[in-house]
Amino acid sequence: MDIRKFATFFIGFVWAVSPANASSSDNWENFSDIGAYGLTGVALALPAYKRDWDGFKQAGYSVAAASGIGLLGKSLIEEERPDLSGNDSFPSNHTGNAFAAATTLNLRYGWEIGFPAYGIAALVGVGRVRSEKHHWKDVLGGAAIGSLAGWVFTDAFNENIKVVPWAGRNEAGLSVSLHW
Repeated sequence: MDIRKFATFFIGFVWAVSPANASSSDNWENFSDIGAYGLTGVALALPAYKRDWDGFKQAGYSVAAASGIGLLGKSLIEEERPDLSGNDSFPSNHTGNAFAAATTLNLRYGWEIGFPAYGIAALVGVGRVRSEKHHWKDVLGGAAIGSLAGWVFTDAFNENIKVVPWAGRNEAGLSVSLHW
């Protein structure tokens, strides 16, 4: 089986079955673990299989940056978890890593993998809230950190298309260029 088809199948399968089986907080916690680690694994395995070593490095950098920023945030910002298990709620590292992986997959290999990957990443965030590990603001912070890390470190696999985020004092956006 082609690894791209497998990655698409895996992402689609997890996306399709997760809400149906995740009715309790334990199930949501298990799903958020599987979703976050599974997306990270796919973001690293797909470029390795394709011998796309630049993509492999970019995925690694994206997830490492999201994780590092998240861990720094957890150590500097004291925010109690909803289940009262600690003061390291902000930001959600599961969500940050999932969104870093999804953004890398989307930018590197296209929307066919990116769209369902973002769906799983969003469900990881929902799972963190439903399992009472995070507040919504923690999940949104993690999603923003992960997405930004993916955008910063990932180049499109097609060298002719470049997407670059930019920000000014009162505005922000994306610059897209196509060379043929």
